[in-house]
Amino acid sequence: MTDTTSLPAGPVIKGKLSRDDLIMRGGMMVIALYLVVTLAFPLWAMLSKSFSTYRMELSQYEFQVSDDNGVFSGTILNGAQLNAETGAYTNQELSTGADGRLSVTPFFPDFSFRSPVMYQIRNTVPDGRFLIGSNLQKGTDWVELDSNTFRRVQLRPVQSTGVDNFISYFSTPALFNSIKNSLWIAVVSTIITVTLAFWFAYALNRSCMRFKGVFRLVAMAPILVPSLLPGIALVYLFGNQGMLKELLFGASIYGPIGIVIGSVFFTFPHAFLIISTALAISDARLYEAASSLRSTPWRTFWTVTIPGARYGLISAAFVVFNLVITDFGLPKVIGGQFNVLAVDIYKQVIGQQNFEMGAVVSVVLVIPAILAFAIDRLVQSKQVALLSARSVPYQPSPNPKTDRIMLIYCSLVALFILGLLAVCQFAALIKFWPYDLSLSLNNYQFDKMDGGGWGSYFNSIKMALLTAVIGTSIVFFGAYLVEKSNGFKTGRALFQMFAMLPMAIPGMVLGLAYIFFFNNPSNPLNAIYGTMAILVICSVTHFYTVSHLTAVTALKQMDTEFESVSASLKQPTMKLFARVTVPVCLPAVLDISIYLFVNAMTTVSAVVFLYSPKTTLASIAVLNMDDAGDIAPAAAMGMMIFYTNAAARILHLIASKGILKRTQAWRAR
Repeated sequence: MTDTTSLPAGPVIKGKLSRDDLIMRGGMMVIALYLVVTLAFPLWAMLSKSFSTYRMELSQYEFQVSDDNGVFSGTILNGAQLNAETGAYTNQELSTGADGRLSVTPFFPDFSFRSPVMYQIRNTVPDGRFLIGSNLQKGTDWVELDSNTFRRVQLRPVQSTGVDNFISYFSTPALFNSIKNSLWIAVVSTIITVTLAFWFAYALNRSCMRFKGVFRLVAMAPILVPSLLPGIALVYLFGNQGMLKELLFGASIYGPIGIVIGSVFFTFPHAFLIISTALAISDARLYEAASSLRSTPWRTFWTVTIPGARYGLISAAFVVFNLVITDFGLPKVIGGQFNVLAVDIYKQVIGQQNFEMGAVVSVVLVIPAILAFAIDRLVQSKQVALLSARSVPYQPSPNPKTDRIMLIYCSLVALFILGLLAVCQFAALIKFWPYDLSLSLNNYQFDKMDGGGWGSYFNSIKMALLTAVIGTSIVFFGAYLVEKSNGFKTGRALFQMFAMLPMAIPGMVLGLAYIFFFNNPSNPLNAIYGTMAILVICSVTHFYTVSHLTAVTALKQMDTEFESVSASLKQPTMKLFARVTVPVCLPAVLDISIYLFVNAMTTVSAVVFLYSPKTTLASIAVLNMDDAGDIAPAAAMGMMIFYTNAAARILHLIASKGILKRTQAWRAR
């Protein structure tokens, strides 16, 4: 006989959170709040600004005109009606920016400032505004003016929300043409850079050529300089008074040619690193199989090498595309009249003080950057492991002919990189190009130049050090919390999303967003605007993603048994973090710190809107000196950045060896 009765469902028992769990979740929420405040809120403020429109609402103003004796008939004239009758302003002219002004005299075709006629003007709404000279008038009372004063009346726009800014942008041929220019430059530069970087990486990984270490070192040199520097070098080489301008056969370096060459220079190391990593992981058994099947080297290349490196090639292509389309410094120096999106933002904000249109261009620039980033992440998610436990590492076989060809090719690429750097150093040492080529250190007297002087250089070092220390602490601790926390899947997923977002946001867009958010007087954080703090925060946020991925990769290599053992011994998680996790992951911590330092020294686009006279930076000084026509001092400051970063790399290498020897001895057997 079976029992058909069933026990009632018991209560759902949830595990109780420990003190360590609460501390880790609280810490994760604090760093997530940092990302929200320094990334999400500024971007939202910028997006809102792009839809913030200003328009002259003529119906909100009324006028009266007297006779020659100053007597008013009582006839009230509405501004909208006057404009309809006279056609003084078109509908497009009534759309303006936040600082827009509109003269009222065109509404009166017979107006003369010498006339004895008197005028009256008023707002029809309480919040209406107009200017008499520099005096702002509010309220609905009539204001009586003589003709000479009336000509100084200017109407002020009314703020509203809409897509007028986007309509204006896409209907302006010169601005809309920047989209086509940016995409074209990015695509061409990507194809050239990825091709050159692939064969360079192939030579170092798949041949037995000599001097591999030297070539690898040279390939990384462009990372140490701001993107403006290759532009300055190209001006000295191929400019109007350039050393090799005849090689262009009459073409101008100021435009797409110069931008593409410079883009190839500063994006080359990024593509090389990614592709070299992809080529380094290969299974020798595949090549042995191809050889046993009597496959030709060319066929083996297309059927084994390229498929094995395809994810690296795709990733490198999107990284280069993103870097080129979002770069500001190089097109600003050598772009000439060839407009691109990043320079348009600068012109709208700095040149025309049109912040709304600057926000519109920023939104347009973000779209291809986010698409490229999203496709890259999608491609990487489909990547499968090519190296298994049974794989045999590939070892290239000596081939004198191939090795000689690869050596010549790498030498040409190295000559291109070192040549541009050498030209910049040459330009920094000569007295007056091209008339006095004697050597001098006059160009290093930065205090006599526009741009901030030596103070800018020391500000950069201070900012880079703060970015490295503070950024490394925030990034690594945040990565530890999201990687080692128990449960809390939704919160960890949201944190990862915010951590990955900075890579898709161009530096200029982030800098402009900081203006809208932190320069708002009602923002409690307004006090940091114009200080060193906002430059450090912007730099840490801008370079957060790569640092976060580096930290997560290192933390994933640590077995979760460490946490289990710590819990069984009733040791606090923070004690485990300080005594085990940090020492084990110290190589990654050091790599993050030098990455943040170098990028903080070279960044231009992220901070070009945020510095103040007291916080000018070396990279901004290069830009300002170039604008002022002091190209040789600009090259000198650029080389100071290069030597500083090179010295930092050397010190980092020496310090790393000493620190790692003491903390990583357990790795040796």
